[in-house]
Amino acid sequence: MGLIKDIYSVSFYEKFGQAVTEVHPAFDKQKFIKKIYEGDFLQKEWKDRMKHTTIVLHQFMPQNFSEAVHLIDKIIKNLRKKKFADGNLAFIFFADYIENYGLDDFKTSTKAFVTITQFISCEFAVRPFILKYKEKMICEMIKWSLHENHHVRRLASEGSRPRLPWAMAIPYLKKDPNSILPILENLKNDTSEYVRRSVANNLNDIAKDNPEIVLEIASKWKGYSKETDGIIKHGCRTLLKQGHPEILCHYGLESTNIELSLFEIRTPIVKIGDHLQFHFHLNNKNEVPKTVRLEYAVHYKKAKGHLAKKVFKISEKIYHPNQLTKIERNQSFKLITTRVFHTGIHHLSIIINGTESEVLEFELTN
Repeated sequence: MGLIKDIYSVSFYEKFGQAVTEVHPAFDKQKFIKKIYEGDFLQKEWKDRMKHTTIVLHQFMPQNFSEAVHLIDKIIKNLRKKKFADGNLAFIFFADYIENYGLDDFKTSTKAFVTITQFISCEFAVRPFILKYKEKMICEMIKWSLHENHHVRRLASEGSRPRLPWAMAIPYLKKDPNSILPILENLKNDTSEYVRRSVANNLNDIAKDNPEIVLEIASKWKGYSKETDGIIKHGCRTLLKQGHPEILCHYGLESTNIELSLFEIRTPIVKIGDHLQFHFHLNNKNEVPKTVRLEYAVHYKKAKGHLAKKVFKISEKIYHPNQLTKIERNQSFKLITTRVFHTGIHHLSIIINGTESEVLEFELTN
């Protein structure tokens, strides 16, 4: 599998340049490609290559922004004719173009987002517009949430997420997300799973700063439809992992008479690159069936010596009275780019319906 930055290749620019030339004969394809590869292009990573493409393309586009947007629309139509697939990540520079050169032209840019997002997602590009125009932009996005195209509806939800990963922060939405709630309300029973998943992710973002708002929404939406119940469950995943009492009550998850026994770490010393192995028994000692959300927490040792807890879900299912079940799990300590491991004493615990068990220790070594 190649590197993501390599989607920007000579072959890509040749095909893209030809598509532009066919709708804009004044476009100098060879000069465009030469400009792309000037300087340290080959040393650039994916995002920098994308940004560089935006800047170079701007040099070959009409200087009037409205005319440039009209040309982008024509280019996208031609790319579709030439069987370039919608959602091709390479073309995210179209959204970046609007972000970089259209911030002072609200009307033209918001219309462009509606068109472009149906070809390549624009959730990152709308963020500066939310920061600059605030409620004016949110009102536009509320309209998008009623659009016939699911990509546009999804942009309304995804673009307004208070904590969208890898994106520009929107501090005022973290503090008070009430202005975006009408977007989520409009989309709570959307026909598209793609949109519903975005709504759930937006709710999960809100829950990290304003759990009471999400708890109120969960109560209000409960039972509206199977799809909406799914949104609530996924949108409350952080609250569930935190063992938030109200959301546990919402789902009838309580740990009374759910007995944990024979909890043991089989590998008390684990080398980086290997697996932690552990097992335990679970028994429902109630006289009625109980839904049990079962998780475990690894308390990772950090660089400064403190422990940081990360929760992993095992299952959520019904346990019948006196149903004794043995559960075995392996937790990987293979090196990955998103986590740095530190040697020393770590902790492991089992979480039953939000209630954390006794804590066992294990040692991570080189």
